[in-house]
Amino acid sequence: MHANIILPLLSSGVSFLFAALVMAQWKRKHRAFQHVWAIGLIWYGVSSGTEFLGSAIGWTEGLYRTWYLIGAFFVAAWLGMGTMYLLAKTRFGYFVAFAIFVGGLFSPLSQLAAIRDGKPAPWWVVFTVIGICAAAALLIAVLTARARPWAAHATLALLVAASLLVTVLVFTAHVDAPGYALAPITGAPVGTAMPGYLRVQTGPFNIAGAFTLVFGAVYSFFIYMPKRKVIPMRLRVPVIGPLYGVAAVTVNLIASLPGAVADLFRGKLRSRVPATLLIALGGFVPSITSGLNRFGITWAFFLGELVGVVCIFAGFLVSEEVFASVSLRLGRLTLVRHDDAEPAVQVIP
Repeated sequence: MHANIILPLLSSGVSFLFAALVMAQWKRKHRAFQHVWAIGLIWYGVSSGTEFLGSAIGWTEGLYRTWYLIGAFFVAAWLGMGTMYLLAKTRFGYFVAFAIFVGGLFSPLSQLAAIRDGKPAPWWVVFTVIGICAAAALLIAVLTARARPWAAHATLALLVAASLLVTVLVFTAHVDAPGYALAPITGAPVGTAMPGYLRVQTGPFNIAGAFTLVFGAVYSFFIYMPKRKVIPMRLRVPVIGPLYGVAAVTVNLIASLPGAVADLFRGKLRSRVPATLLIALGGFVPSITSGLNRFGITWAFFLGELVGVVCIFAGFLVSEEVFASVSLRLGRLTLVRHDDAEPAVQVIP
């Protein structure tokens, strides 16, 4: 049980420190993605903080509802939203649209888990989630094609509206006594106390957000590494073109890895290449452990959260190359020296 206290406490502390650094960067540069990422990191810290408090002093219904709202709906979605703003001038909106659509398609899987736990959602809720995700994905794709600067703004507006809705739903939902649910062996919190109509809505937030964060970092990793283009990157065909682009990046990335490894041993690899790889890994690990948690495999949940935020933080520090000295004075964070380098996933042609 000590791990249930120490790991979430470390995750929360790293998240809040990371959020403070990103917010300090935003105050200097006023970039939208920095602000949104800072919000996402605050959510990460709060979510881990509820896990620490629940494990240390005991879970309550209010603490459980807060954990579920922020962990299941907010963290990945807001971090992914930051990545969309970061890549707003590119065609990345097509991938975000695809990720949201796929997130909606995960609703039936959540329904199966809810059925197993005896709390299924009405099937009309499942189909409504899929339909809304499809409509949102279409809107984002059209804006990316015809009014690209507005695609990120529209996505944020949709996220804010959806976040407000699920906040109301989570805090008004009926939760059976004792007001929370924990895994019997590990003591990790699980979502089974929540009604099915909430659980089927988590996919568009969690899955789409994680996909956006991870693939945004992978795409940036590919941009910064020495590249070998085996197949063309673009196919100017509606709908199929963006999907082809994802496949092309994947194929060319794999083909480019030997050259990147060779440059690494020669000391010629740009620091942003390992930085973006760390960010991708940091988004991938907790998405896997969180997904396993949904299906009753809870032993790696707290560890996955800590590994995730530490990897993303390490990627941020490597990409920035700025923190020669960081001091804490009277509770205020002071960046003693910095340069103006941009985050690892900034420049995408």
